[in-house]
Amino acid sequence: MKIDKEYILSVAKTLLSIDSPTGFTGAAMAKAEELVKELGLTFEKNNKGAGRVHYPGKTRKISGLCAHLDTLGLMVRSISDGGTLGITALGEVIFPTLDGEYCRIHTRDGKVYTGTVLSKSPAWHVFPDANSRVRDADNMEVRIDEIVKSRDDVVKLGISPGDFICIDPKTEITPAGFIKSRFLDDKLSAAILLGFMKYLKDNNVVPNNDLVFSFSNYEEPGHGMAWLPEGISELMAVDMGCIGDDLSCTEYDVSICAKDSSGPYDYDFTTRLINLAKTAGISHAVDIYPFYGSDASAALRAGHDVITALIGPGVTASHGMERSHMSACENTFKLLCLYLTTSP
Repeated sequence: MKIDKEYILSVAKTLLSIDSPTGFTGAAMAKAEELVKELGLTFEKNNKGAGRVHYPGKTRKISGLCAHLDTLGLMVRSISDGGTLGITALGEVIFPTLDGEYCRIHTRDGKVYTGTVLSKSPAWHVFPDANSRVRDADNMEVRIDEIVKSRDDVVKLGISPGDFICIDPKTEITPAGFIKSRFLDDKLSAAILLGFMKYLKDNNVVPNNDLVFSFSNYEEPGHGMAWLPEGISELMAVDMGCIGDDLSCTEYDVSICAKDSSGPYDYDFTTRLINLAKTAGISHAVDIYPFYGSDASAALRAGHDVITALIGPGVTASHGMERSHMSACENTFKLLCLYLTTSP
């Protein structure tokens, strides 16, 4: 199979460059729509703003694949008398990793301001607890890169509670093939799905089943795929594979998740994926993620009658300064291809 690695990396960099914390994904979804249309495919959106792409197969059975474009982020909670911004989290943010990070504040009238997320004890020479102060929403704030000395000065800029604060992803692809960035969860998987669509088109490959590719926009709060198009009988979430203690996944593997916080994934579906990976010699890991949930989990909680599975490229430092390797993307791509083009 021909994997257009340059396309996947280019799409990943493009998507990662677009601010899209959960609840503020319009621009990223518009870019996904543009990329899909460039492939000659039709992009549809549901009422929640999530995107989907239909791709015809050999049978009328419908298989769903999904990745999410919403990311972690912050929102303005309040404005202090001194002109800094109080914050609240969007998703399961690891606050210590945000200390010192550059950000963008998007106002409701379309203005964008830059700033820095900081501890409220940010200076060693002034605060005796600069090292020890807890890093959380109550003890951190955003310093705006504008001349503001009071709350009124900030209000005059058009900034108000409820505005979105987007963290600089700091994306970098190294000569050794590492992909370093915030929010590889889950824009790297979205890029893999787009790369797979391109593969199908470029090589005139007809998958076994009709496919519905979905790009969800509310995965982080847990209801991204709570609605499914009619007729989907199996749903594969393509999301990051976690790396850490008691786990076997690496940055070079495709992760096959057997169980997460929502419970076990479908036994036969998961077993089929494991066997395909073993037979093809695909570098993979089977793991359990007790603090993880996926779009497939959301579909099951919403009561859909589907079987589900979860795979994705291995990613280290999830929800922080994440990193993966192109090998993990290739192995995820290969497993997707085998799953969709090999008869059960």
